[in-house]
Amino acid sequence: MKIVIAGAGAVGTHLAKMLSHQDHEIVLIDSDEEKLKMIDSHLDLLTIVGSSSSIKDLKEANVKKADLFIAVTQSEETNITSSLLAKKLGAKRTIARINNQEYLIPENKEFLKSLGIDEFVYPERLAAKEVINYLSRSGTRQMYEFSGGKLLLYGIKISSKSVIMDKTLAEVAQMTGDNDYRAVAIKRDGQTIIPRGHNRFTRGDLVFVISKAESIDRVMELAGKQKYKIKKAMILGGSRIGQKTASELENSLDLKLLEIDKNKSIKLADALERTLVINGDGRDMDLLREEGIQKMDAFVAVTGNSETNILACLLASKMGVKRTIAEVENIDYIDLADSIGVGAMINKKLLAASYIYRFTMDANVQHCKWLTVSDAEVIELVVQPNSKITMGKLKDIDFPEDANIGGIIRGDQGIIAMGDTQIQEGDQVVVFTLPSAIKKVEKIFK
Repeated sequence: MKIVIAGAGAVGTHLAKMLSHQDHEIVLIDSDEEKLKMIDSHLDLLTIVGSSSSIKDLKEANVKKADLFIAVTQSEETNITSSLLAKKLGAKRTIARINNQEYLIPENKEFLKSLGIDEFVYPERLAAKEVINYLSRSGTRQMYEFSGGKLLLYGIKISSKSVIMDKTLAEVAQMTGDNDYRAVAIKRDGQTIIPRGHNRFTRGDLVFVISKAESIDRVMELAGKQKYKIKKAMILGGSRIGQKTASELENSLDLKLLEIDKNKSIKLADALERTLVINGDGRDMDLLREEGIQKMDAFVAVTGNSETNILACLLASKMGVKRTIAEVENIDYIDLADSIGVGAMINKKLLAASYIYRFTMDANVQHCKWLTVSDAEVIELVVQPNSKITMGKLKDIDFPEDANIGGIIRGDQGIIAMGDTQIQEGDQVVVFTLPSAIKKVEKIFK
């Protein structure tokens, strides 16, 4: 595909990096010449110094031949304007980054689509949804639902109490005899392993599991985890993520929100009905104790500062909070935060890039998710007629070693993939894959 990306910020740069490894023709437009020089020296793409809302600069980028135009600058107005211009100039499909919920109201979305914007991506909304998913299931990480919960993907750490520690996948399968869940990847010492029967589970492994909803308790038991219910939570940071999370959860949880800016605190107190908004610094341990952090079941840090969020979550864990979630926007900090015990992490750029990435794939992709603490991707694909994946049982298909089929959604039924499983046309298949196998996976499903 020919893809034009407007904006060399965090989202645009990460997206360009992902796509440049997939044989696409990438053009990146930004007004910051120094930033583009640095990107140009590391990635195989064309950079143009200019404005994405300039017709002249869009023509220079040859946007009329673009299969996909992606506007992810920091300015919502620029993204909307440049997407409309790109469409009028001939771009086949346009995607605009927004930060305003009203554009996602169906009638407004339909109106803007009629003008030329095909898709919207709202990173803060994606992040808030991620936080809500994490809080809905205690003891798990990276929770993600497929087809309304027919299948679930989640990460779970192996503790010293686990009965499966030091056992191979084959031994665990023989021991349990269960077919309602499957380990599709293991994160260990900064590396992601696509496991086979001979691989062992070791203490501290973050294991990604595909299962049906009713099997989560059994998986947690095997991993040595205790189930607990989240009733009280504290949110640090009145950002858009913090506010949206609070508004979604305040009717089901007892919530407190800490915001350091006084004027912002007043606005949040007016906007939120049942959340107690406190003006104060969440790094102040005396304030945290005073507000009862030791009685909280969960702590969510979503300030604009990654270091603050990591530190605050570590303090919360030290004070007895079972569930911590940190917004970590600096990708270099993610592995570090995971290794020192920050519970779950969200990253807006990864969420936005994953959402956009599925529009660049040849196969029929329903969902695509780049996992925050892993270099792997989860893709939900719809099986096309006569595709290679339908030509036999899974054990007889030459499937890439760097990928794993976790489960299948067939009609209203979620099915865990096994060697004897036969995939059919129209099935929605959940695939866990490393970047090296993405193209091979696409070919098998086309």
